[in-house]
Order: sequence, then C-alpha cells, then structure tokens
Amino acid sequence: MWRFHKLVSFSVLAAVALAAPASGQSLKDRIKRRAEESVGRKVDKAVDCAMGDAKCIEKAKAEGKTVNVVPGKDADSKKETPAAGEQAGGDAAGTDALKPGEGAWANYDFKPGEKVLYADDFMKDEVGDFPRSLEFVSGSLEIVEWKGARYLRAQSDAKFQIVLPQPLAERYTLEFDLAVPAGALWISPVDEEYKQRIEFADGGRVGYHEDGRPYTGTDWVESYRGKMFRARVMADGRYVKLYINEKRLANIPNASAARGSKILFYVDGSPDNPALFGAFRLAAGGKKLYDALAEKGRVATQGIYFDTGSDRIRPESTPTLKEIAAMLNDHADLKLTIEGHTDNVGNAASNQTLSEKRAAAVVAYLTAQGIDAARLSAKGLGATKPTDSNDTPEGRQNNRRVELVRM
Repeated sequence: MWRFHKLVSFSVLAAVALAAPASGQSLKDRIKRRAEESVGRKVDKAVDCAMGDAKCIEKAKAEGKTVNVVPGKDADSKKETPAAGEQAGGDAAGTDALKPGEGAWANYDFKPGEKVLYADDFMKDEVGDFPRSLEFVSGSLEIVEWKGARYLRAQSDAKFQIVLPQPLAERYTLEFDLAVPAGALWISPVDEEYKQRIEFADGGRVGYHEDGRPYTGTDWVESYRGKMFRARVMADGRYVKLYINEKRLANIPNASAARGSKILFYVDGSPDNPALFGAFRLAAGGKKLYDALAEKGRVATQGIYFDTGSDRIRPESTPTLKEIAAMLNDHADLKLTIEGHTDNVGNAASNQTLSEKRAAAVVAYLTAQGIDAARLSAKGLGATKPTDSNDTPEGRQNNRRVELVRM
C-alpha cells in the first residue's frame, strides 16, 4: 500500500511539474492578449477629423474618443509636388499627369537655389521627438507620422528656427509642406524677428510684413483652408515671390534686402487645430545658366524634377527647361552635353542606368521643343562624380543634379 501511495504521489508531482510551464505560458498569453485588446480599444477610440471640422472634433470628444486632426482629404501635397530637395537626378513622389509647360505650370517661374543649405524630412528622427536639425524656441512641437511621411506638429503657439553658419545669400529659396488650419505662420529671415515677416495663413492668405510699411499680399483663398500645400519663397535681393503649390500668389518687388543667419518660424496652433510642417529645403544661389556656362563651361541645376525611380520629367521642371531651351535658341552656336548625376544611395548599377535615362529624357524634351538633336548629347554618371559629401541630407541633394556642359 505504501508503495502504491508513493507511486501515486510521484505521478501527481510529475504531472504538476509538467503542467507548470504550460500554465505559466498560458498566463503570459492571456496578459499579452489583454494588452493587445487594450491597445486595440484605444485605437478604436481614435477618430481622424479634418482640419477645421469642428463638428467632427466635438462629436468625437463627446463620445470620449481620441481626436487625430489631419489635413483635408485632397490635401496630400506629395501628389502635387516633389518632396524637399528631390530634384535633378533624384526622385519626386507623385504621378501628376501634366508635362512641363502644360496647364497651370505654363506660367510657373519658381527656380530652386543651386546650393542646398538645409534639408530635412524628419525620417531619421523618432516620432514624438523634436527634430535634431532644428533649434527649438518655444511651444508644443513634436514629430508625427501621416500617410507614410513625417511632419513637425505644433499643438500650441510655437517657435523654431533653422540656424545657419553664415547669413543668407542675396538669392535664396525656401520650400516646405504646410498645413495651418487656424491663424498663420510667419517666417522671419532676419535676426530681429519683427523687422521682416513672410506670412502663410489659414485660407491661403499669403503676404509680406515689414516695420513702417503696409501689408503686401493676397486676400483669403478659401480653396487652401485646412489643406496641406507646398509653400515656396523665392528671394532675390529686394524681390520676393511667394507660392502655394504651382501658383504664384504674391510679388513683392521692394522688400527689405536684410539677411540673417537664422530663419525663424512662428505659428498659431492648438490641440484641435495643429499646424503641420514637412520636407524642408533651403537653398542659395542661382546664376543665369548662360552666365555660368560662359564663366566655367559647365553649370549644375537643381531645377529639374523626376518621378521616383523614373526618367519621367515632372511639371515643376518648367522654368529651368524653358531657360535651357531659350538659351539654346538665343545662342545658335551653343552645343551641350546633358549629364545626369545621383547620390550614392542604392545600387550603383541602377543609379548609373537611371542617370543615363534621365539625361536622355532631358535631351528628348529639348529636341521636342525644336532644338536640333545634333547640338545635344546625353551622359549618365551615376554617383561617380559627387560635388558634396554623401553623409548628409544636404550633401546628397547637392549630388542629385543635372549638369549642362559646353561642348
């Protein structure tokens, strides 16, 4: 009997020992499931409301749901414009059906500066952080992700700035994605912020303020209210032009010529009406192409855009392509080699092939404008001839370029 009891006791203990890991695992699984269900319930409670949609925001709050304020449905600026700095030899998101010189792009005259001074799309920063490449001044600012891109979100009145090693050049261009659903964004390119201010406001009001002179700019353009758009500034001495997407909305021929070593952004924002910024690109310089060719025999341009991974030229390239065609028409003895260059990101062989196709695409466009093909040749160099370091976003953008070389 004793032997039977001992055998039974041993069997029970063995069964318990074998069951213990399984029970522990089962407990872990239950805890994991509950955590996932809790997260799921929180996600279920989150509601996307378009900027300016007060009814949606109030309804979601009344139901105890988290509100994510996002730009309007047709506000994906990536469909209309390339990301910052994705210029010549690089890539531009979107599949705009228009070709250079067509539709609204026919009168588009924005030409980006040739030397990239600052560029950031925040993809190397953590969501929830403030971008390391910018200088924080005040307010509630953090990186958020939306539709595969990252943006700096202001949920209060806020200030931040781009700090430069030296004052801005006489000619500079600034581009960035912007959604400002309430109030306005002001940009000050001088060290004393209230001396000179460029405005991009809710509802598409665009203009220029300066101490001692009246406001110069547009009235409200309702079609931009609550939407994300590409904001552009082109300054040349005292002449400043302001753009939203492909439209030039303000001409200021007598702005201040003052320049500082930082660009301050200050914006109205709140939790219900946050402002969003993304894909910054600041560049300097930009001589007339013919003047640069006459001086050095070659000139690089950042003003030719292509679709991502493609040789299809985008309509934003219109001003630069027009200038090249006009230059060739005005100087009948001029012959050019069109060179395509890339950065070192990706496969070297693919970059080489893509640069060749893009150079050929520029030649094809020019011949379609009536330029004799015998005056043009195409050459792709991939990443073999960098003009800048490939270790920084600015350097990689400078390396993505098309060069015109006098034959």
